[in-house]
Amino acid sequence: MANHSRPHICQCLTRLASVKRNAVVTVYGNRIRTGREFVDGVLSLAAGLIRLGLHNGDVVSIAALNSDLFLEWLLAIALVGGIVAPLNYRWSLTEAKMAMLLVEPVLLVTDETCVSWCIHVQNGDIPSLKWRVLMESTSTDFANDDNQFLTTEMLKQHTLVPSLPTYAWAPDDAVVICFTSGTTGRPKGVTISHLAFITQSLAKIAIVGYGEDDVYMHTSSLVHIGGLSSAMAMLMVGACHVLLPKFDAKTALQVMEQNRITCFIIVPAMMADLIRVNRTMKNGAENRGVRKLLNGGGSLSTELLQEAVKIFPCAKILSAYGMTEACSSLTFMTLHDPTQESFKVTYPLVNQPEQGTCVGKPAPHIELMIKLDENSSRVGKILTRGPHTMLGYWGHKLVQESVASSESRSNEAWLDTGDIGTFDEFGNLCLIGRSNGRIKTGGENVYPEEVEAVLVEHPGIVSAVVIGVIDARLGEMVVACVRLQENWIWSDVDNRKRSFQLSSETLKHHCRTQNLTGFKIPKRFVRWEKQFPLTTTGKVKRDEVRRQVMSHFQILTSSL
Repeated sequence: MANHSRPHICQCLTRLASVKRNAVVTVYGNRIRTGREFVDGVLSLAAGLIRLGLHNGDVVSIAALNSDLFLEWLLAIALVGGIVAPLNYRWSLTEAKMAMLLVEPVLLVTDETCVSWCIHVQNGDIPSLKWRVLMESTSTDFANDDNQFLTTEMLKQHTLVPSLPTYAWAPDDAVVICFTSGTTGRPKGVTISHLAFITQSLAKIAIVGYGEDDVYMHTSSLVHIGGLSSAMAMLMVGACHVLLPKFDAKTALQVMEQNRITCFIIVPAMMADLIRVNRTMKNGAENRGVRKLLNGGGSLSTELLQEAVKIFPCAKILSAYGMTEACSSLTFMTLHDPTQESFKVTYPLVNQPEQGTCVGKPAPHIELMIKLDENSSRVGKILTRGPHTMLGYWGHKLVQESVASSESRSNEAWLDTGDIGTFDEFGNLCLIGRSNGRIKTGGENVYPEEVEAVLVEHPGIVSAVVIGVIDARLGEMVVACVRLQENWIWSDVDNRKRSFQLSSETLKHHCRTQNLTGFKIPKRFVRWEKQFPLTTTGKVKRDEVRRQVMSHFQILTSSL
């Protein structure tokens, strides 16, 4: 492929330097930079990395909170042909070392949050490591001759700000190694290409409607694919980036008002926090400046959606389903559009399909297919292919599945998403659950996510996790762990006439009224007092929940 037609994520820099030359492009605390200033920063840092000795294909690990410098480092590394491997700042040092041993970085960049990693990671621990860099000079001034740490400013020194150089690419056009959350094992390094990022960004721009007049608030960490892919979309359109170091509902609401935020991305837990804090801070006041909200990481319940519409009445609210291996979003669905009457009154989530949760239609560039289960004419594995898919897991061959059918040539590769689903009559994908989370009860398959979606529609339930527990008769018994809304109480006696009271029978009745098939209705319910254990990307650790439930059952049995 000729280089003039080869995709590169830094192709956005030319537009930023011209169209947004004197306009504000990044806001981080009191530091405000125009398009020209931001691009100059990227070019100066890229020149410093070349002078330092960074080569095509070298991996650079970044462990830091969101900031304008994080974006600068991302683009500068890509510009010189390096590969960025963000490390989750929530990890322990041991977890960080394991990740670095996998991807073998030559350079580690940290901010104050992870500065101890720079101190405690010795070159002998990570043999590939040549340099350690502090993103900014810290108050403790670790950058000195004794510890041989560098800083971003040191790398930029003595470099003339060049014009845009010839782009460089890593082998296979890899640009980012994004770690999965590892709910059932060690996180894997998903290798993403320049083409995948650009393709996904164009889809978000087209479907959500992002533009250069948008002011985007970074609520999601740049460690995760959702934060990275959305950031890339905003860089491509030339929007203004307002960067929160990490999400905090109170800070986010203040920043929305101060910076006239027009768009951001959320997960259901973030939306719940924003609604709760907005009630206490602003007495439920509306924020009419926000025009676009993209939800990911799980469905918004009907209650959350209705509350979100009250707080953000001018916002088009969409939901996306995707995965790290697909560089973020596979399907999109409009939940509320204030400009269309059909979306003002009705809420799509109220009328769920008979099977599964509707997650919308595939993006324009996405190919999806269902590989049918042996015992089903509609349900099966969700497969995808296209320029959005990963190059593979770092250090492993890409796991793909060859599918032969009348509509696909044999030996063409499809990526197994690990999810089970079906298409409805309108072409919407209906998500049923994870193939590896399936519960086999009495010879029937139950997907936890399908049952959880029904349970959280009850006004007394905040969240629910459904698991399978070994049972002598059924093989596995369906058990639901539920967290109650404030002011609701749990009772072992069924009394449906009493307000704000829940029991096992009440919830079973709710499941039946929602047309959940009998064998899918949980046999037992466990009231969960605290937050469910989560991974760093907000996914429930089902194995940990199962262990705690089994321990709970053993205690009950031994006390009988």
